[in-house]
Amino acid sequence: MLAAIPNTAVLLAPLTTQEAVLSSRIEGTQATMGEVMRFEAAGNRKGATDDGKVADIQEVLNYRRALRLAEERLRTLPLSRRLLCEVHGVLLDGARGRGRQPGALRQIPNWIGPAGCTIEQARFVPVGADRLADVFTAWERYVHADAPDRLVQVALAHAEFEAMHPFLDGNGRLGRMIVPLMLWQHGLIRAPMFYISAYFEAKRDVYYERLLAVSRDDDWTGWCGFFLDAARSQAEANLERATAILGLYDALKSAVVDWTRSQYAVGALDWIFGRPIFSSTDFIADAQVPSATARRLLGVFREHGMVVEIEPPRGRRAAICALPRLLNIAEGREVF
Repeated sequence: MLAAIPNTAVLLAPLTTQEAVLSSRIEGTQATMGEVMRFEAAGNRKGATDDGKVADIQEVLNYRRALRLAEERLRTLPLSRRLLCEVHGVLLDGARGRGRQPGALRQIPNWIGPAGCTIEQARFVPVGADRLADVFTAWERYVHADAPDRLVQVALAHAEFEAMHPFLDGNGRLGRMIVPLMLWQHGLIRAPMFYISAYFEAKRDVYYERLLAVSRDDDWTGWCGFFLDAARSQAEANLERATAILGLYDALKSAVVDWTRSQYAVGALDWIFGRPIFSSTDFIADAQVPSATARRLLGVFREHGMVVEIEPPRGRRAAICALPRLLNIAEGREVF
């Protein structure tokens, strides 16, 4: 399906944002995809959402930026400590990452357990900082080794990365990001767009328990079974959503030309697919359509119900518009 979709980065942009939302939610953030996109559409103004959500939204945006950076770097670099440290620096960019050594391996112990617990009370204590560099080197060798089953190799690499816990923060998000990157690097998918966090988020307690059981009980089989169930389930869900998005795009591509009789209609549609919540001024300024034509196109799209206004203009603030059918596909439910 990825091979059949023209410009996957644009058409599947909502799914990439949703993956960032769900992977971050596993770590406790509460932002939704709609809130993230609305925040962007409003120009990243703090007043565009509840102040308590701004930090959560920034973490989601960082995840998406980090994934894009990883894809860019993997075109010339192998999946490695160097690459992951660079991606980690982007992942922790901002207030919450300050003091957490973004982009650098930890130099002190860390541990996993209830909030505020001591190392003695921890459920799991990763390898000491003095051995971390050597362990990371061994992990790199395994990631690039031949394997009888690549999916099992990805499962083991993810579990070992989480057990290694090489950074002071962001290990869970970065470890889940490694899944599509490895699948892509080993040629199992055509683009690093395999969204697995929905399954992990829905079964969060089982996810953590299966990872812990590897170290506690040496239960690799239990973990691999869980991971392969996740891979199968999400492959089916991803295919269903990608198919639905492509079907929607093809239908609207024909419709917008009929509605507008404009040579700019398809380009405008592509722009909206990449930003399905947007401000009217951004569309007029950035869609590479003459401004008068852009205003007319937006009016026609709204007349036909393709685009809806979710926030009216106020003072100098532009209206915020959305493409509801695309957002509902990405969310997997009726949200808009």
